[in-house]
Amino acid sequence: MIKVTSSPAVKASNSGSGLNSSPLLQSNGTNPSVTTINNDQADDFASELKYLKPQEHKNSVSDPATQADWTAKKYVWVPDDIEGFIRASVKQDVGEDCICTYDNGKQFKIARDDIQRMNPPKFSKVEDMAELTCLNEASVLYNLKDRYFSGLIYTYSGLFCVVVNPYKNLPIYTEKIIDLYKGKKRHEMPPHVFAIADKAYRSMLTEREDQSILCTGESGAGKTENTKKSYTIPSACSGQNE
Repeated sequence: MIKVTSSPAVKASNSGSGLNSSPLLQSNGTNPSVTTINNDQADDFASELKYLKPQEHKNSVSDPATQADWTAKKYVWVPDDIEGFIRASVKQDVGEDCICTYDNGKQFKIARDDIQRMNPPKFSKVEDMAELTCLNEASVLYNLKDRYFSGLIYTYSGLFCVVVNPYKNLPIYTEKIIDLYKGKKRHEMPPHVFAIADKAYRSMLTEREDQSILCTGESGAGKTENTKKSYTIPSACSGQNE
């Protein structure tokens, strides 16, 4: 299933610590996925891969200092009337409440039930949100926003693929990209509608049964365009007698 949404649903402030609240998707647990693209492929598809995989990302999130800072400050998400959720740090537990501090240093008291846990830095821009340790509304929205502003419009959530409309053309639907995704397992490649389409096509061939891809979303979110893109994999494969 493909869930498409328009970009206003994941707009955030320039500070990067706030995000708009919106119920975007359903999720379903799967095994953690690891994208495997070798160095030769990375060189050949450098201009396209920046829209499929985070660039210069792994070292920054695995830095011990970053992990230590996250642990020490006990980061959480707290509700905000304007931005939906804002990052804060828990300073003290007081009965059923918590004393928290915003990034600007301002302290406030909030009910413990109103805060949502933040995921460790290693889950930054995660490809499959079913892998999140803390699977809550704020963390899901932040991950979608973080990936979107990095140019990554496709994100998995278990069995689902969430697409955020970029409102511009991206070079990720070329014949080179089609060839890159053909015949690959989903966890071997970054999230993409081509991965969903290829899985449906291969299942049709092996199981000899009709397959369906369900695209849902609000008006203008990009359902029609993603439906069109999903046709290209079967067309390319059948044209080569695969």
